Amino acid sequence: MEGHQLGRWEGYVDWRNRPALRGRHGGVFASSFVLVVEILENLAYLANTSNLVLYLSKFMHFSPSKSANTVTNFMGTSFLLALLGGFLSDAFFTTFSIYLISAVIELMGLVILTLQAHLPSLRPATCNPADDNVHCREDVGGGKAALLFGGLYLVALGVGGIKGSLPAHGAEQFDETTPQGRKQRSTFFNYFVFCLSCGALIAVTLVVWVEDNKGWKWGLGISTMTIFLSIPIFLAGSTTYRNKIPTGSPLTTISKVVVAAICNNTCLSKSPSNAVASMATSPSNPAQSSLKVEDDKSKEKAEVQTPTQGLIFLNRAVMNKPAHPALECTTVEVEEVKIVLKILPIFACTIMLNCCLAQLSTFSVQQAATMNTKLNSLKIPPASLPVFPVLFIMILAPVYNHLIIPFARKVTKTEMGISHLQRIGIGLVLSIVAMAVAAMVEIKRKRVASETGLLNSNKPLPITFFWVALQYLFLGSADLFTLAGLLEFFFTEAPSSMRSLATALSWASLAMGYYLSSVLVSIVNRITGAYRHEPWLSGSNINHYHLERFYWLMCILSGLNFFHYLFWANRYKYRTTRFNH
Repeated sequence: MEGHQLGRWEGYVDWRNRPALRGRHGGVFASSFVLVVEILENLAYLANTSNLVLYLSKFMHFSPSKSANTVTNFMGTSFLLALLGGFLSDAFFTTFSIYLISAVIELMGLVILTLQAHLPSLRPATCNPADDNVHCREDVGGGKAALLFGGLYLVALGVGGIKGSLPAHGAEQFDETTPQGRKQRSTFFNYFVFCLSCGALIAVTLVVWVEDNKGWKWGLGISTMTIFLSIPIFLAGSTTYRNKIPTGSPLTTISKVVVAAICNNTCLSKSPSNAVASMATSPSNPAQSSLKVEDDKSKEKAEVQTPTQGLIFLNRAVMNKPAHPALECTTVEVEEVKIVLKILPIFACTIMLNCCLAQLSTFSVQQAATMNTKLNSLKIPPASLPVFPVLFIMILAPVYNHLIIPFARKVTKTEMGISHLQRIGIGLVLSIVAMAVAAMVEIKRKRVASETGLLNSNKPLPITFFWVALQYLFLGSADLFTLAGLLEFFFTEAPSSMRSLATALSWASLAMGYYLSSVLVSIVNRITGAYRHEPWLSGSNINHYHLERFYWLMCILSGLNFFHYLFWANRYKYRTTRFNH
């Protein structure tokens, strides 16, 4: 009786696997638990990654380039594994379950890393100052390396699962069938990025200071306790969540449609009569002006999707007599695959921006470590530099949500105000500016090193590290526009059965960017080393690097990428939906 009065959320269950009820499950209150958990989760993750490059070089005896590549590979793997978390959330488990499993895995990895930082016997021996320090540049090996990388990649697996499930879990709490619900969901994504920044602020100030001044065992211990605390907080909202029922593997649907289109195309060419029959069921037939998402269960509100233009070859996946019974596809499945394929070029165009962002955790930190990091009598850890973009994001996110968007909605007379693709484009432009600024700052830094005779020294340069903060500011702004835009774009544009996987593409773009950074460093070193016998990014002293040339290269590549993005963004047509009552 109570369920009838409240009404049911079709396709959703509560934490006990019972039908979710309207008025009891979902909404702003339920999503607030997700936002709090995201603060803690990002604090635990970023506290390590923002300073990890220095930990690897000082305590694990990695070279600067090896440290940078290890960090980018670790972060890239973390974000790439978000695809696994998103896939499992859509196919087999709920986002609720995936988060809990992933949090436990990350906790295990952090415990291993904390023990290694605490026990000297689990780390390479400390160098003797009287030595020539050659052996200090050797990588850690044997069981110690296994412990290090085992802990790191357990953390990466846990982070991937969390990133792939948590944003989608929060966004699923809102009723997208109403304008109010869609606006609340848009606000959620803006504040999700805001909460990312809140966690980052604590990580790059308090925790980094603890790591630099009290020891890494304490910093990693804080991360361990933080991720442990996030689990009961997430569970505290269990009774308020509505959890989307898994609908099976989205990859199976995509594969089936593509294979069916290829096989049926061969069949059509051999059987003209079957070709005529297939036209009656093709999604491109004008008689089928809309596709209704059907379900075995009756729905109070059913989504009606306007057919996607283009990718006509996929229409042949729908036939009265398919090449094989297992390849029988519906028009709905074809439409879902078309939507996914349409958003992939946008995803690809954001990889270069995230390659630029990767520099904030690697070379930018190492640059700052060579500069004067004192603020009056206070010494600022180089890894705390991200505090500048973090503070800017924390200020800009509420201003954007409560002032800029309402104003844009009045001007444009649209529900979004500023479209997702426009936000992403702004971020791409800012990344170009950031790389140009980074190159000019590096030129200034090396000029000071040369003029003061410290080019071959490891002593701090008489130039403030605030110069490096400029590139952090521009890249942080780019991250705000692009990440929030991508998360909402992928979630709203993707079919409901693939939303967790699609949202995970935002993090996969970050992963590809970090991997691309490692690849670019290797390629640049190989090419410049072959022709000049002096690689741009090689050696133990960053003052000998040609980092400014690398940044100019990144600026040029980012500019070319932006024109590539404009091509696809101008061609993209947002999916149009309405809801039948």
